[in-house]
Amino acid sequence: MAQTTPNHTQTVAGWAARDSAGEIAPYTFKRRENGDTDVTIEILYCGICHTDLHQVKDDWGMTMYPIVPGHEITGIITKVGKKVENFKVGDRAGIGCLAASCLECDFCKSSQENYCDQLQFTYNGIFWDGSITYGGYSKMIVVKKRYVVHVPESLPMDAAAPLLCAGVTVFTPLKNHNLIESPKKNIGVVGLGGLGHVAVKFGKAFGHHVTVISTSPSKEKEARDRLGADDFIVSSNPKQMEVYKFVYALYYHNFCFPFLCWISNNFKLLLFEQVYLPPPLDAIKFKYIK
Repeated sequence: MAQTTPNHTQTVAGWAARDSAGEIAPYTFKRRENGDTDVTIEILYCGICHTDLHQVKDDWGMTMYPIVPGHEITGIITKVGKKVENFKVGDRAGIGCLAASCLECDFCKSSQENYCDQLQFTYNGIFWDGSITYGGYSKMIVVKKRYVVHVPESLPMDAAAPLLCAGVTVFTPLKNHNLIESPKKNIGVVGLGGLGHVAVKFGKAFGHHVTVISTSPSKEKEARDRLGADDFIVSSNPKQMEVYKFVYALYYHNFCFPFLCWISNNFKLLLFEQVYLPPPLDAIKFKYIK
């Protein structure tokens, strides 16, 4: 039975998984009314993040069923609260992973809400009123204005959706490590999946030399012809692995120690999706990793 609170009066149609079998089926639930600092959005598109697959199958042991996944959301604003100034009805908008944070800690004040101790997610979280959060596999959503972004007219709404998770995940370290306007660098992208393919596109857009490292030879054509990668290495090919030893920034899906020998002194190793990192990584203590 869906979690409800007194102000959760809006009936919404969506898709939910009801157990760890992970099967998604139609589901009707309640959303809260639009508050003073809320924005209501009619959902047009929602990307499928691999996190959604982990959550619906309870791979991480934290799923609250029934679960309505989805945190790569784009749509049209249909209602705004009286304290909302930067959005209006009819605006194109997007919502990512975050639904709530304390707004008072140092992290929140420095726009690093993802580190807030009271962070709650767009779905499978517990909101301030005690209700379970439901995501973008649904017709509409009510969100705090803090976590809504404008989607420009120049960007198609369907293409914008994956940028709300995969996009921001790879864009942020590029920005933080001065790789957006820096002179041409060598960037290695390990794994051409949801994050990897976006990292390649960003890397090329910012003028860098991008090398894709993959276990799948069949992905070379897509990497080169569609995404613009400069080089492609099959990680199971020892000869190819020996050729490339120095890369500046490394993006990857599953950590693999042999890749470390490719990186020069004072390298930048950017880690994503660390859920299944092997124990030896803990021994490194990241002493020499920036």
